[in-house]
Amino acid sequence: MPFVKMHGLGNDFVVVDCRRRDWGDWGRLAPAMAHRRFGIGCDQVLLVRTSDRADLRMDIYNADGSRAEMCGNGIRCFAVYARDRLGWSGESLRVETLAGIVVPRFVGAQVEVDMGRPAFDAERIPVSASGPVREHPLPMDGPDAKVTCVSMGNPHAVVFVEDADAYPVAEMGPRIESHPLFPNRTNVEFVQVLSPDRLRMRVWERGAGETLACGTGASAAVVAAHWTGRTGPEAVVVMDGGELRVRWDKESGHVFLTGPAVTVFEGEFLAPGAS
Repeated sequence: MPFVKMHGLGNDFVVVDCRRRDWGDWGRLAPAMAHRRFGIGCDQVLLVRTSDRADLRMDIYNADGSRAEMCGNGIRCFAVYARDRLGWSGESLRVETLAGIVVPRFVGAQVEVDMGRPAFDAERIPVSASGPVREHPLPMDGPDAKVTCVSMGNPHAVVFVEDADAYPVAEMGPRIESHPLFPNRTNVEFVQVLSPDRLRMRVWERGAGETLACGTGASAAVVAAHWTGRTGPEAVVVMDGGELRVRWDKESGHVFLTGPAVTVFEGEFLAPGAS
């Protein structure tokens, strides 16, 4: 199975072209490929497929084999893959995802992604509550947390903290991810406000654990920070893997995410039992 390994700020992906051949049960294959000792190693597997609605379709499988609706770092890598490997020559492309059509655009050495409009209604995120969920107390064993919930095509719970580096992300991340408030589980962002246009964020990704960066998470963090009056509508988000710039355009309501995408290596995965 030919593959390309890529990353966006250390949030890493295995990209497989499935337009002409599919290798079978991705709920089983993705965890095998994602394993960092027995496989290639990645946070998510990205599948390139044909689309009747857009230029291409991106299917996303988490490291545990579950599906993801969207990934901001992943779609930047997907766009660079299409340009460098598939010969895409346009300035942008339309990509079908489970979250809808997403449009990445090449801006110099980086990729800007129109992430669409954030959703705040609990039913759309989804959250087992009603209306917008802002600074909602989340009682748990251990420290309580207040969550501000946003959908960027996938669910996010943003927790504002005083010191992101010192916060027990490995302990609190899985508790919030699987809390009964979130029927489909959730991504969790732990965010410290450094200034009105700069955030420090650590992220616990649904189905992948703590990762070095998350594009939809960075988008949700800026939206939540502005929505709660902590920042302006544009900010740099500093993560363990690097920085992303997020702009919430108030005229259109769309969120724009800009950052790098890097190809690391290519190879062949020997998939036992693949069809």
